Amino acid sequence: MTTLAVSAVIPAHNPNGGRLRATLGGLRKQSLPPENWETLLVDNASSAFPPKGEWAEAAPANLRVIAEPKLGLTSARLAGIRAAQGTIIVMVDDDNVLDPNYLAEVVRIFSLDGRLGAAGGKSLPVFESSPAPWQGEFLSLLALRDLGESELVARSFRPDGATLNEYPPFAPVGAGMALRREAALAWMDAVDRDPRRSRFDRSGLDLVSGGDNDIVMTLLEQGWTVGYFPTLSLGHLIPAARLDPGYLARLNRAIQRSWVQVLGLHGANPWPGIARWTVPLRQVKAYFVHKAWQTPVGRIRWQGACGHFEGRASVPRC
Repeated sequence: MTTLAVSAVIPAHNPNGGRLRATLGGLRKQSLPPENWETLLVDNASSAFPPKGEWAEAAPANLRVIAEPKLGLTSARLAGIRAAQGTIIVMVDDDNVLDPNYLAEVVRIFSLDGRLGAAGGKSLPVFESSPAPWQGEFLSLLALRDLGESELVARSFRPDGATLNEYPPFAPVGAGMALRREAALAWMDAVDRDPRRSRFDRSGLDLVSGGDNDIVMTLLEQGWTVGYFPTLSLGHLIPAARLDPGYLARLNRAIQRSWVQVLGLHGANPWPGIARWTVPLRQVKAYFVHKAWQTPVGRIRWQGACGHFEGRASVPRC
């Protein structure tokens, strides 16, 4: 097998043809010589994959398309990791447009720290329609971030387990996350040993979104560092439907539920578990606390609280 510098892995389940074209076009413009890296487009159990005429012309010449019949973002990512020939694997969502120097910067950053397991940077919005002012509170749910111009690096967790593990607030998100191959394989092995982890991320219309957090926690536990590097930047294409209050409410509920579950799995959950029978009562109380009937903001906050309680009632243990 030929060893390349980078494998860009694009998991895709029924992707939008226009956004996929933009994603592939961003990769085609990379400054890293194309013979040094590859593009892997993972068709994840799609029933309506856009025809090649909508995106193939924009794709890099180093594109390979692979099929993963098992539905789920984790399954698609694992398929990409298994097929990858690069020493660094970059996860690219099918609505991400990487800056032209993204892959070259990834290579440079990883060359400076042999213990760096995962890196990410800025994920800047490209809105189809401008968000309303009240929606600003919830834009982080869409994996958007700009943490400034300073590099931030988190070291591995203490091996003695004397303190509660803490999730770094600047840890990489899935959009554009770069993984050293050895670190990616360590996470893959962890998923193989504990199938619960495969349920932490998107599957079809399910908006569960804890897979990125599971990757980060797994690497920190195994002695890798993770970091935020502002020279890594991408545009995140946000269609108008993702600003719909109903979508944001469902997303917040799913994220908060999986967030608590991932923290529990990794010994980092600061909230005590609760009895399942108390969940509906707590959710009713939260409905009134957040005045969910009055505004979209209240309803989205309430749905987040509902997910939080559900997570605390079903926290998986190692």
